[in-house]
Amino acid sequence: MTRHNGKRLGFFTRLLDDASPGERYRLAAEQIIAAERHGFDAAWVAQHHFSHDEGGLPAPFVFLSHVAAQTRTIRLGTGIVTLPLEAPLRVAEDAAVFDLLSNGRLELGVGSGGTPSSFGAFGLDSAQRGPIHAANLAIVRKALAGEDVGGGNHLYPEGKGLLDRIWQATFSVDGGRRAGEAGDGLMLSRTQPRDKDRPNATLAELQHPIIDAYLAALPPGREPRILASRTLFVADDQQTALHWADIGLRRIAEKFAAIGHIINGDSLTDLIRAFDTHVGTVDDVATSLAADDTLERATDISFQVHSVDPPHELILRSLELIATQVAPALGWRTLASQLPRVAVAG
Repeated sequence: MTRHNGKRLGFFTRLLDDASPGERYRLAAEQIIAAERHGFDAAWVAQHHFSHDEGGLPAPFVFLSHVAAQTRTIRLGTGIVTLPLEAPLRVAEDAAVFDLLSNGRLELGVGSGGTPSSFGAFGLDSAQRGPIHAANLAIVRKALAGEDVGGGNHLYPEGKGLLDRIWQATFSVDGGRRAGEAGDGLMLSRTQPRDKDRPNATLAELQHPIIDAYLAALPPGREPRILASRTLFVADDQQTALHWADIGLRRIAEKFAAIGHIINGDSLTDLIRAFDTHVGTVDDVATSLAADDTLERATDISFQVHSVDPPHELILRSLELIATQVAPALGWRTLASQLPRVAVAG
């Protein structure tokens, strides 16, 4: 196993607060600001089109620009841009401009996923998202590299520094291999549907083969970047943690079962296991996380409260407890970015 002296800790939000769009964005920004204050290295946001229930953030670069103006050090990542639904040259342009204005803080996560029903609205077939994603990513990479993108045109401002900060999200071994071959970072999900043949497989058993394929394909001399996202909600007492976990996990159980999750049983313990959730007091979640040996191989770990979705104040408290008690208990520490800073345009 690949081991690292420290983990870069991140916070991930899908902006699922039960509030108006403007309030959702305000609360998410406040959570990211709090994450920076507590020493988190990165904050990640997901892109979802149309659906209030999926996260309601179609424009991640716009939102992250708002956050960048209120923060100084925390790295800001897209987790993910749904690349098949985007004009790839515009993604490269937005990424380059945002990276410049944020002092080089962008982490560019991309993927082929997204809600299947969204593809039709963009005139695309969801079944073709894999090939479209691959073609669009090649264009993004070409543009960031400063190559001619047609008609003698080159990306402005240039974005060569971002070539070392592309991340690919995947559920599959083939996806891990592709990310490795490209020298990109690997993004692992907080949970994965279990196959009917392996209903009791652990998340580690599903994700270790992806990591193996990634590391095997990584070019010689290329440092691995492996981001493991995990659902984690820490509270001051177990009763509070389990109360909100019961509400949140039951709310999503039916929807997840419809898309392939196999849920054995309907007790809260069953749901926590089915959705790979780490919940409870500091001691509870430290013990739970220590049992997930996938995390030993990760260079970056990003925590999210979804799909528990507790109230905003409890999210802020959870962030504080993660940074000040859970991470130190596991020997993890935040790492200051070693990437060069880019001067802010002015």
